[in-house]
Amino acid sequence: MSSVSTELTSALTLFLEHLEVERNVSRLTIRNYRHYLQRFCDWFSQAGHHDLRHLDLELVRQYRVFLSRYSDEQGRTLSKRTQSYYTIALRSWLKYLVKRDAPVIHPEKIDLPRGESIPMRFLTIDKVENLLSQPSISTTQGLRDKAILEVLFSTGLRVSELVSLNREQVNLESQEFGVIGKGRRPRVVFLSDRAVIWLDRWFRQRNDHWRPVFIRFSGKMATPDEDGENMRLTTRSVQRIVDTYAKKAHLPLKISPHGIRHSFATDLLANGAGLRDVQEMLGHKSIATTQIYTHVTRPQLKKIHQQFHSKEPGV
Repeated sequence: MSSVSTELTSALTLFLEHLEVERNVSRLTIRNYRHYLQRFCDWFSQAGHHDLRHLDLELVRQYRVFLSRYSDEQGRTLSKRTQSYYTIALRSWLKYLVKRDAPVIHPEKIDLPRGESIPMRFLTIDKVENLLSQPSISTTQGLRDKAILEVLFSTGLRVSELVSLNREQVNLESQEFGVIGKGRRPRVVFLSDRAVIWLDRWFRQRNDHWRPVFIRFSGKMATPDEDGENMRLTTRSVQRIVDTYAKKAHLPLKISPHGIRHSFATDLLANGAGLRDVQEMLGHKSIATTQIYTHVTRPQLKKIHQQFHSKEPGV
């Protein structure tokens, strides 16, 4: 494997620092961009190029063929969605360079691949209630899991937002708190009466002063005088928790924390909330993202059409 040139490495480092300092994007996003763009740099260098000024549409086409045919040691390939992430990262890097008058190909010339149609999985309210009733609240772990499920459905939080919660930011009295979501966008989320009850019981069960709202029970434990950061539950752990109770509930589909978020939005719309309101509660940058939930509003629109549209004479 040919090594990546110092010029490419330096250019990539400057871009990642720009994301961190000027764009204030999350560490997770920076990590992902580093991964996507490092793979591009490796491929670019192997193709015999060490200067982004050499990148043209033909090389971009070859790179996308490489991504389409890529397979790792275990034979795993890249989905169309993942391939688009690589292209988005490359376009972002080029956009940054164009703004600095670098003589590189304009990012708008690079089309994004057509995404795969992924069915949205959500639960009806009776299935949600079945899921929420699964944890055994007689145990400390079950009480934690019950609080996790209730908070997920009450707030529509992303799993990354949930595990990032600290105790001091959650106000049980006002039943609301602020989070910094995707794209570093702040928003306020709201706790239902039930979610408050189970969070309060979870907090009362704990005899530690660690900051994280949700903590693990396995592995090396932090000492009481620490802030407990290393006790924070991971996103993967929450995914496993949800999966465990979904199987226990014998749900008709595989559900994830994001599926509970979909269920939260669906329930709001089914009960009369507007798309703009749901957009704000979910923290979507664009209303177009929220419009994936039109499967809920369509039946309501049909009823309105039947009720108010002009009838034929004599009908």
